[in-house]
Amino acid sequence: MSTTVKTASYLPAALRLLAVSLAVSAALSAPLAMAQTDDHAEVNRLMRAGQMSEALSKVDQFLATKPRDPQMRFLKGVIQTESGKNADAIATFSKLTEDHPELPEPYNNLAVLYAGQSQFDKARAALEMAIRTNPSYATAHENLGDVYAKLASQAYSKALQLDAGNAAVVPKLSLIRNLFAADAKGVRPTTLASAAATAPATAATPTATAKPVTATTASTPSAVDGNAQAAVESAVQAWAKAWSSKNMQAYLGAYAPNFTPPGGQSRSAWEADRKARILPRSRIGVDLSDINVTVNGDRATVKFRQAYSSDTLNVTSRKTLDMVKSGNRWLIVREITGS
Repeated sequence: MSTTVKTASYLPAALRLLAVSLAVSAALSAPLAMAQTDDHAEVNRLMRAGQMSEALSKVDQFLATKPRDPQMRFLKGVIQTESGKNADAIATFSKLTEDHPELPEPYNNLAVLYAGQSQFDKARAALEMAIRTNPSYATAHENLGDVYAKLASQAYSKALQLDAGNAAVVPKLSLIRNLFAADAKGVRPTTLASAAATAPATAATPTATAKPVTATTASTPSAVDGNAQAAVESAVQAWAKAWSSKNMQAYLGAYAPNFTPPGGQSRSAWEADRKARILPRSRIGVDLSDINVTVNGDRATVKFRQAYSSDTLNVTSRKTLDMVKSGNRWLIVREITGS
């Protein structure tokens, strides 16, 4: 086994980027939590629809009159991260920690960004601050463990470079590398807050791992119901796999001709937006769990938890797909995030 330290490209699957839900105020510490305004709700809607440029414009317009609003500034950092503007996101979250050092979430997101740049000492310091402000912040504790593991990997690799005959180091290094390899394959559970937006993704090693399925039907279960549920679940897994592998023909082909894009987009504009957001990514992971299938004739509803990771973002959200049977295929007619 090579003793070369793995690059930061392995980190996003391990570190958890905290995203904001519709009730973004709940993601911020209680003393600074503010009532959700129409502007906050609109930004969240645009993010869920994948309209990041429009969302950022709305944020900047709001902050022009209320520049210290912590919720909107946090949203801006999330949008910048999702858009691949990591330097801007670091500046946004850093300033937020200066103005509101009692908020743990900006520290966590800073740590993820620093780790993505292999600045593990900065990531460790940021996570320690997050935990200091909120000792019960489980995500930060998990992330800190991941950063410690990466630091250990670097130290063990350096030890082998200096003393190649040190047999005690090899199994330690192997153990850590296996840990991150398992995480990249979606073995470890993801424990994120629900996401503000559906994150498009790509990956070097596609993952669309099925978890235990809980299937329900509108009537008494039967063999026919079971076959339909299995077919629907298989279609959803194929959709996730196509998304993971950037197979745009199969991914877009999973949507019915009468699919209703979110945010009032036309079908052509939506497809162009999806291509623009999926194809440039260098890696992706799409992991589905807690799948619940309800079949009623030629229509079905599938609810599940979706864990997404890419080179810029890691989020988990609840998702609902409304599907219709077309010939022998089940196709998506509506996609809802956060339900």
